[in-house]
Amino acid sequence: MSRLAALERRVPALLLARRNLARTRLRSGLAALGILIGVFAVATLGIFGTVLELSATNELGGIGNQVIVSPNADSGLDTLTARDVQAIERVAEGRGTVVPLKTDGAVVRSGGEGTFSQLYGLDRPRALFAAESGALPETHRQGAIVGREVAARLDLQVGSVVEIESNRYRVIAVLAESDSISPIRPDNAVVLPADAFVQSSFDQVVVQADSGSDARAVASGIDARLNARERRVSVFELGSVLDQIEEFFALLNGFLIGLAAVSLVVAGVSIFNVMLMSVTERRAEIGVLRAVGVHRREVLSMLVVEAGLLGVVGGFLGVVSSAAVTLALWALVEQIALDVILVPRNGLTLVGSFVFGVAVSLLSGAYPAWKAASERPVDALRS
Repeated sequence: MSRLAALERRVPALLLARRNLARTRLRSGLAALGILIGVFAVATLGIFGTVLELSATNELGGIGNQVIVSPNADSGLDTLTARDVQAIERVAEGRGTVVPLKTDGAVVRSGGEGTFSQLYGLDRPRALFAAESGALPETHRQGAIVGREVAARLDLQVGSVVEIESNRYRVIAVLAESDSISPIRPDNAVVLPADAFVQSSFDQVVVQADSGSDARAVASGIDARLNARERRVSVFELGSVLDQIEEFFALLNGFLIGLAAVSLVVAGVSIFNVMLMSVTERRAEIGVLRAVGVHRREVLSMLVVEAGLLGVVGGFLGVVSSAAVTLALWALVEQIALDVILVPRNGLTLVGSFVFGVAVSLLSGAYPAWKAASERPVDALRS
């Protein structure tokens, strides 16, 4: 309290402004409430947009690091040769892991029950999948790795035996549920060693790059090497999907903040009205101040400080309310992680919303203050 008193002694306009606002508490409170609601809307919608964007990006996992190479059907090709795979490995050397895939479909049976499943033949399951139970081998040479849906339908677990096209395989692992948008869908699939397939060529090659920038470089290199003379392969870099998703969320976030800013501008109009009414009611008081020698600049400062105080109080309470609602959302929605809330961007959103609220308040009070300070003392006293 002593600090506030010291500040008011140094800035007399602050003391006068605080006393004037205290005399009309209801009207001042309603004006501050308008700023509170506006700042709360801007900050909350901005934070929610960021949380939504980061949560969606996290849910997509590491697909932004994947490059999928497929034969170009328009060129009459339906498989990739060992030579193609070698070329892809040379391009991706030092930037990621190359996983050639063979694909097929078949009925998987166990215990008298059967279900149709996608079959993948590959030698490096760890590069693409994660196990829910069991352990994925570094090099896949024997046994079957089953997806979660297949395991649930056939009641499979590690050690169970499945039959595929008259061949029997022991289940060595059950894959964890996949929530990515990658074309490689393991949930309804069975992963076998590549040599379990009769064909020698490959249907796809997946490059699990070390980073998004590596994925872009690999995709560009593969396209330049394999499609130099004719378009033999299709190169799909999943990072481009993430870029489009991020652009969409950025647009959505901007729209939400713009929508919320309208409510803050409306609150500014409310402060403008409050200040204008206050000036009109206090014309005689302002005339007396000017008549006893109070300078025009001091009157202007007092009224602008009043508007600023309304903005500071309303903005601060709006920011605190927004932070509290955000933390409540994290506590109630388990899909939202704390690390997508405690990011610098959300802190900047809170600070920016507060500054915006104070700025709107000052701008709203500027004209009424200027009008009051510019009036001649004689005219003011006559009112």
